[in-house]
Amino acid sequence: MSSEKEGAGVSAQNRGSWSAFLKSIASFSGDLSSLTAPPFILSSTSLVEFSSYWAEHPSIFVAPAQEQDPKKRALLVLKWFLSTLKQQYASRSDKYGNEKKPLNPFLGELFLGRWEDETGSTELISEQVSHHPPVTAYHISNAKHGVHLQGYNAQKASFARTIYVKQIGHAVYSLPAFDETYLITLPNLHIEGLIFGSPFVELNDKTYITSSSGYTAKIDYSGKGWLSGKKNSFTATLSPTGQEKDVLYTISGQWNKSFEITAGTGKKSGLMETYDAEKSPTTPLRIAALEEQDPMESRRAWSKVAAGIAVGDMDITGEEKSKIEVAQRELRQKERDEKRVWERRYFSLVEQDQVLTQLAPAIGYLPEPDKTGGIWRYDDAKAKTR
Repeated sequence: MSSEKEGAGVSAQNRGSWSAFLKSIASFSGDLSSLTAPPFILSSTSLVEFSSYWAEHPSIFVAPAQEQDPKKRALLVLKWFLSTLKQQYASRSDKYGNEKKPLNPFLGELFLGRWEDETGSTELISEQVSHHPPVTAYHISNAKHGVHLQGYNAQKASFARTIYVKQIGHAVYSLPAFDETYLITLPNLHIEGLIFGSPFVELNDKTYITSSSGYTAKIDYSGKGWLSGKKNSFTATLSPTGQEKDVLYTISGQWNKSFEITAGTGKKSGLMETYDAEKSPTTPLRIAALEEQDPMESRRAWSKVAAGIAVGDMDITGEEKSKIEVAQRELRQKERDEKRVWERRYFSLVEQDQVLTQLAPAIGYLPEPDKTGGIWRYDDAKAKTR
């Protein structure tokens, strides 16, 4: 446990506040997202930006579109998903103990950008489609290679010796050229290092990726226990759907460091590739200059709050954050008075979804629309009017 101690993120003057926060967590019975965190662990980044972690390696994101063998395409989709985990869950805290609490997005908040590299332009649209419950929807596409990803997620946090976060929602990866879709479930996580004031993310349980082409991947997550194991460990297998024991490929290792791809059940003799997450460079996301952004775009909307956090002025931070929250409450009241609802810019609710109908039963996935305000899908017709 020495690494957590060495990475302790709470200074001497903040230890009392941190201890009080831990006590409030331990005695709280509701969703922890409604609790106010100590100012010194606040991030200046909104949760709506986290959608960008899906595609910071555009070449891996589009690689399945260039593979003709459906079995190998399914493997490349699995490899891409695993390559996103370091970005999603450890890139903000490579040195354990630096995990910060992101800003809670307001309804309608946007985060727009694109990656430019040898694969062409990969476009990102992220929108906060619900505030109660908080839900972020996203759409990522590369027109040159014909690859699309969309999804939405909410989080529910609870405390039982540590903070557990259940992720609610899913992603859909599409390859229209092959008439192929992949349903991706999201990992649950817990926060370690709390007692030392140096929180970091660990994934747990299992997730699935199941495809319309007849292949299903199962990913089992395990972390460092008290006696054995390594942090951020996992084992993933790819099999024909419904034939889990007929393992075609195995991928195992640490999602924040490196993992090995092998044929069959994972014997070294079948080693096909080693992926090094630490040495795989990310492509920077390009976003518009602050003054050119829409007022609803995240970095422009939160700019004064972020400035307060950056200089450690919690009075300014609180004041500017309060202005946004008050404006949002007034807007919701105005909508109620006028008997209308907020119109989402890029996403719409759907009653029935073909992908879920076709693929969800194979992995026992239940979408829980009551906890996400419904099932959200990218609305191409809306997007074309923007």
